[in-house]
Amino acid sequence: MEDYTLVARKSCFGLPTACPLCLPVYFYLKLTNVPFRLDFNLTYPDSDKIPYIESGEYVAYNNEKGGIIERLKEDRIADLETEFHSIPEWISTKAMISSWVSDALTYELWVGTHGNSAKEIYYSDLPWPIGKILYYKKSYTVKQQLGITNDNAEKIEEQTYRRASLAFGALSSRLEEHKFLFEDRPSSLDAVFLGQALVILQALPETSVLRSKLLEHENLVKYADRLKVEFMDAGSSSSVPNFHANPSSAAPRRGSKPKSKPKREKTKEEKSFKSRARYFIIAQLVSVVLFVTLLSRVDEADAEVDDDDGYE
Repeated sequence: MEDYTLVARKSCFGLPTACPLCLPVYFYLKLTNVPFRLDFNLTYPDSDKIPYIESGEYVAYNNEKGGIIERLKEDRIADLETEFHSIPEWISTKAMISSWVSDALTYELWVGTHGNSAKEIYYSDLPWPIGKILYYKKSYTVKQQLGITNDNAEKIEEQTYRRASLAFGALSSRLEEHKFLFEDRPSSLDAVFLGQALVILQALPETSVLRSKLLEHENLVKYADRLKVEFMDAGSSSSVPNFHANPSSAAPRRGSKPKSKPKREKTKEEKSFKSRARYFIIAQLVSVVLFVTLLSRVDEADAEVDDDDGYE
């Protein structure tokens, strides 16, 4: 079997990667027993291609074909649920995890907790001004995606937490005392929810509303702790991660001791990332300037409309 490399965002909060998109892929590879090594890419913290998997000439990006897990299924590299696709309850549970729980976690990271966890996961290796501005840019994008405005902010917040609470209740009833969510067999739902649950429990602050709602379900917390110990803390086939950029700023990862491995030749994608790294800060500065300029123009336009209304 080929060895794969999962390239993710960095380790923090006691997790191999605290990125809520990367951690489910990490656990999916564990559940399918696909041998892989974990690398970090710090060059493009806001890239929608991360996480991605590579092996030789094979590369699967997060932003294509429904994400990495779906790509792994289609390419017949790893598929846990060939018998689950026709089960209505499995389909509805997948939709609930992918929407209600995912939206709630996104809301908490970028809106509900003032971004402290998000800044640590995504931007802590960047210069402070750049990280701060990129956070505000991402937060603005998330509010647009969730349909949040000044007029409906409280309504969206209430709806987001209510849906998350309903989802946790349904998952708790589904799990009961089983090891996995369906028929005591692992599926991609376990990988996705396990990743979400551990980010909620370990990366969000104690004051987090979403965290408190998950803690109301003891069996879900035990489920996350048990699988974390089995697939994260125990020895595994994945090696200690390397960093694709700025290795001196890397946070150490808890886990197995590094194993000596022959040096592998860099892939075309890695070479491309490295060659473009020097332009990263400049590109981000330009995007930030354009972002601020557009916002200021929108504000000026709104002000003119208000003035016109005042004269009528």
